[in-house]
Amino acid sequence: MKEFIVNAMDYDKTIVTTAIESGADYIIIPEEKLEEAKKLGRIKFITSDKDGNLSDNFIIVTIKNKEDEERAAVLAKSGKKVIVKTTDWTIIPLENLIAQSENIYSFVKNADEASIAVGILEKGVKGVVLDTKDLNEIKKVANVIKETTEHLELVKAKVTSIISVGMGDRVAVDTTSLFKRGEGMLVGNSSAGMILVHAETEESPYVASRPFRVNAGAVHMYTRVPGGKTVYLCELKSGSEVMAYDIEGNGRSVVVGRSKIEKRPMLLIEADYNGKKLSAVLQNAETIRVVSGDGSLISVVDLKEGDEILGYVEEAGRHFGMKVEETIMEK
Repeated sequence: MKEFIVNAMDYDKTIVTTAIESGADYIIIPEEKLEEAKKLGRIKFITSDKDGNLSDNFIIVTIKNKEDEERAAVLAKSGKKVIVKTTDWTIIPLENLIAQSENIYSFVKNADEASIAVGILEKGVKGVVLDTKDLNEIKKVANVIKETTEHLELVKAKVTSIISVGMGDRVAVDTTSLFKRGEGMLVGNSSAGMILVHAETEESPYVASRPFRVNAGAVHMYTRVPGGKTVYLCELKSGSEVMAYDIEGNGRSVVVGRSKIEKRPMLLIEADYNGKKLSAVLQNAETIRVVSGDGSLISVVDLKEGDEILGYVEEAGRHFGMKVEETIMEK
């Protein structure tokens, strides 16, 4: 996750408050305003003394020429968190610096510049420092920096078996966000073949909708988290991030507010896509829905062999949640 820093060196309470509400990671303020700023909200402050020296190992380097760029690189390699400021905002110095160190930040004036900075060389700066008095721009940049998104190519897999496997420990993931119809989580017995389980956005004769919840399935299963990684469902807890996906494969990061593990009757659902197996162990209940190939929702109690459902396939192989190139068989 990239870091979002707001420059409030002129110390405007409205700027500070908006930065806090927008989810900034740090705010730069004059050191004499620190105690006053702390009363506005719990956040990390970077303080600046009268000579412009920053706390928390941050340092600002203005790039005017090649010598300045080389100095910034040396400082970054030494462990300093280098905030790059250019007299004429340009990508080239940032490209050169990012190639040499991960400790590079960049001043930006708006969301467009922020978007470019975090995408340079596909790696991007470690964070951006927004220099603006426009409150709306703070919110726009927050959306660029804090919204972790990705796109996966989902597949239409044909259900091959639905088997009752008795009681098991299942995880219901309650998030701090509301899911839209068509969104859910990818889960699977193997990271190589995962099934899209829909959020509880739908009304039922038996229970009210819970649009913040995905009843994700058995504790042992994988689910995807930001950065292309996976974790076991049992590892999710308050404050964890997990990826939510819609039927088009568009993913966004959401935060776990609560993870509930309870004993419930379970079903093993297996499907096939071009010879690749997708499988998941889900709770046997009417409120648990997967997504059909046409985007409609199907309760697991109504699912039949031959139905098409949405899922995701990749080459098997994970080591501590990271994708690896090695021979691994999961059955």
